[in-house]
Amino acid sequence: MSSIEKSLTSSALILGGARSGKSRYAEELAIASGKDVIYIATAKVLDNEMKERVRHHKNDRPAHWTTVEEPLLLANMLEDYASPNRIILVDCLTMWLTNLLTENDDALLETQVKQLHTSLAKLSGDVIFVSNEVGMGIIPLGELTRKFVDEAGRLHQQLAQQVNIVTLMVAGLPHIIKTDK
Repeated sequence: MSSIEKSLTSSALILGGARSGKSRYAEELAIASGKDVIYIATAKVLDNEMKERVRHHKNDRPAHWTTVEEPLLLANMLEDYASPNRIILVDCLTMWLTNLLTENDDALLETQVKQLHTSLAKLSGDVIFVSNEVGMGIIPLGELTRKFVDEAGRLHQQLAQQVNIVTLMVAGLPHIIKTDK
């Protein structure tokens, strides 16, 4: 871990493909901060496969971390839990985005994304966002899937402008894309 990552202050976006090491790396950064960790889990557990994924993630992180489950109102949780002596780890934005898209309410999606950007600009404390980079593959066939890829791409571009550090994970290796340190 570089000195930049060890001295994380403010905000980071960690992107990567499935099983690229995003969550593990984000957890390492949170631990290295030395601060109390609030883990915001965005997944909805709708089937046994997702239940197993959530169990696996829970077992991988320290038991003393506070876990908050919030599939839709992410900005509210950031505002509620942000503090200079804490670091918030959000895992993951693409699950959150999926949840919003499946609500079939474009106004809710727009409002929540806008609220996330507004909240991030005024948070007191550190936050790490984990998200899947989905724009490097083939163009999806279905309308909802194309909308998801488009929305995720826009969200990542906007957040990359706001956060201090952007890291792309490839094969478990972090590649720093941006640092405002």
